[in-house]
Amino acid sequence: MTLPPDMPPPEGQSPDVRLVKRLVVVLTSVMILGVIVIIGLLVTQIARSPAPFALPDNISLPDDTAASAVTLSRDWVLIVTENQTLLVFDRRTGALTHNVDLLPLNAADQGQ
Repeated sequence: MTLPPDMPPPEGQSPDVRLVKRLVVVLTSVMILGVIVIIGLLVTQIARSPAPFALPDNISLPDDTAASAVTLSRDWVLIVTENQTLLVFDRRTGALTHNVDLLPLNAADQGQ
C-alpha cells in the first residue's frame, strides 16, 4: 500500500517495525553485556596468572662452568653449560641429580 504524497504517515508504527526495534535494543544490550563479561574474565585471568618461575637460591653451578641456557620445571631445573653439559638440579633441594655430557652429532655417528 502506498500513500499519496500529500498524506502524512500514520501515527503508530507497524508491529514489524516495533519488533525490529526491540530486537535491535536486545541484541545491542546482549553484545554490550558480552563485551563487559569478556573484559572482566580477561582481567581476572591475567591477575590470576602464576608468577614466573624463579631460579632457586640454593642452586650453585660447579666450578669452572657457566650457564648458556636454563629450563625451569615444577620439579627440576635444567642448565646447559657452555662446555656442552646438561646439569639437572632438584628444584626444592637444589641438589644436582643428573650430569650429562653432550656429544656433537658427528662424534656420535663415529661411535656406531
